[in-house]
Amino acid sequence: MPIRRPDPPLEYLHSASISSLESYELSRLNHAANLRREIAALLDQWIEETVHAQLARWVLEDRVMQQHSSGCETFTPQGQLPFEVPVIQEMAALRIARPLKPAAPQR
Repeated sequence: MPIRRPDPPLEYLHSASISSLESYELSRLNHAANLRREIAALLDQWIEETVHAQLARWVLEDRVMQQHSSGCETFTPQGQLPFEVPVIQEMAALRIARPLKPAAPQR
């Protein structure tokens, strides 16, 4: 579990100069942005690992279906991944809001 920094001493903040307060603010915003990037990377990695696990499950189930119907000529393998839509919905629900890139100027 990550170690949480103690809250800043209020006495110091009240007595600090404007430039010190601005510097402190920028350092906290920078730290927050770094944490956000780490979280986004972990979330992307988690989603990718989940997709790989679900793909393996799909292949396992497809093989079981093939074994059970190996004597049947009408067997057709699964055409669509059964988890496609839920994963997309899951990704949309869990996606961390990322700043929008500015639109290209229209000419």
